[in-house]
Amino acid sequence: MKKKILKRITQAIPMLFFISFISFMLMNLAPGDPAQGFITARMSKEQADLIRASLGLDQPVMIRYFSWLKTTLNGDLGYSLITKQPVIREIGSRILPTLGLMGASLVLSVTISIPLGLYTALHKNKLLDNIVNFLSYIAISIPSFWFSMILITIFSLKLRWLPSVGMRTIGIESAWDIIKHGILPTVVLSFSSTAVLTKYVKSSTIGQLKEDYITTAMAKGLPRNKVLFKHVMKNSLLPIVTILGMSLPSLVSGAFITETVFGWPGMGRLGVNSIQALDYPMIMAMTMLTSIMVLIGNLLADICYLIIDPRMRRGE
Repeated sequence: MKKKILKRITQAIPMLFFISFISFMLMNLAPGDPAQGFITARMSKEQADLIRASLGLDQPVMIRYFSWLKTTLNGDLGYSLITKQPVIREIGSRILPTLGLMGASLVLSVTISIPLGLYTALHKNKLLDNIVNFLSYIAISIPSFWFSMILITIFSLKLRWLPSVGMRTIGIESAWDIIKHGILPTVVLSFSSTAVLTKYVKSSTIGQLKEDYITTAMAKGLPRNKVLFKHVMKNSLLPIVTILGMSLPSLVSGAFITETVFGWPGMGRLGVNSIQALDYPMIMAMTMLTSIMVLIGNLLADICYLIIDPRMRRGE
């Protein structure tokens, strides 16, 4: 098992270098000039060129990439062009709210989708199954920013049950206040992934219910719920682990939109501001960090595979 995990980690290293190279090239091909935020109309051409040189923009793109790579490998992510603060400090102050939001949405998705998928598979084509199918198609199709505005209108403006923006209320330092602020963005971020997970759990469960071992268990007189949760659910976990690993990129990209709409002080909002301002050091740092998060998620999915399925530990 340790050898397989080490192999996965070794395979991820060249992938990170490839992602960094492609991201750096695409970023420099994008229209715009980050030096424009420092250049005024009264400056001479020599002053403007001096500013570009101080930002390293006067060098060829390949030289700039290897210079960035060298400093990054030494642990220096540079300084933000917007705040003039170290990039690592800016990200460090934003990463915990984002991880909290993503973790809460993932827990909510799993908590709802597994029992719902099992139940709808057991009652296929019944009323609840049809309702869940209808809601799943809506959840997959609906734009997250539009769904966010609907929830804000209903629960914040009309009912006044939940706050609409931010992570804390000014003057209030309590965990419950943070939870209230996080309910709406968590629901939005988990809405689509819950629908996808539910459909996969249902599909996998339907396939397991047709297996011979289920027929044997039912013939022995075991209660249906016991068969469902003790035998069927265990064998339906593998596709769920796969989908959870694949859902991390959508969670990261969804956090950009959700945090911007709800004013959540996380990496998503920081990333949108950095892209708008062409803050190259911050964009590259966030790109690599999100890539590492996705690779770690896939690695955890592989480890779960090895734990759940003994055949994979034996290399079958």
